[in-house]
Amino acid sequence: MLREKLSKYNVILASGSPRRQNFFKDLDIDFEIRLKEIEEIYPNELQGTEITDFLANLKSLPFDNELTENDLLITSDTIVWFDNEALGKPKNYDDAFSMLKKMSGKKHSVITSISIKSKNFQKIINDTTQVYFKELSDDEINYYLENYKPYDKAGAYGIQEWIGKIGIDKIEGSYFNVMGLPVHKLYKELMNL
Repeated sequence: MLREKLSKYNVILASGSPRRQNFFKDLDIDFEIRLKEIEEIYPNELQGTEITDFLANLKSLPFDNELTENDLLITSDTIVWFDNEALGKPKNYDDAFSMLKKMSGKKHSVITSISIKSKNFQKIINDTTQVYFKELSDDEINYYLENYKPYDKAGAYGIQEWIGKIGIDKIEGSYFNVMGLPVHKLYKELMNL
């Protein structure tokens, strides 16, 4: 359905995330991948969705002068929001351990924003999912980090991996949002173009 709907557009996904790229394939979208290095720095006063909205937009800015009439650029950002703090990608093993230990036995939010941008318009949407971790033992956290090395993931975990299967009691909201893309919201926006 989307392939037909977007046939007049050249869809550009500006993401190196294999998960996001697979979602685009699963949605049957013709797309190309274009990457630009960007420092993901945001103003300290931003909270929750303001952070991901800001970063999704920030990732779109380097493309501004090269978008043509029929280009459609999609950028995205995901954070874990816990205890009024954004948890991004862990710097190393100790940082990842610390994040998972903090969230053990507690609820956190996973927030993703998507920027859909052309030469003539931009729309930013976001989604939030509540995730409830069981109490994780140090052994479970160490096993996960040693075997899955989740250093490319916000909050130091992937819900689709071992830790999600054994460690998550429940979620409220979109599972795919926790993986890094609220596919249902993206689909709706693209169908409305």
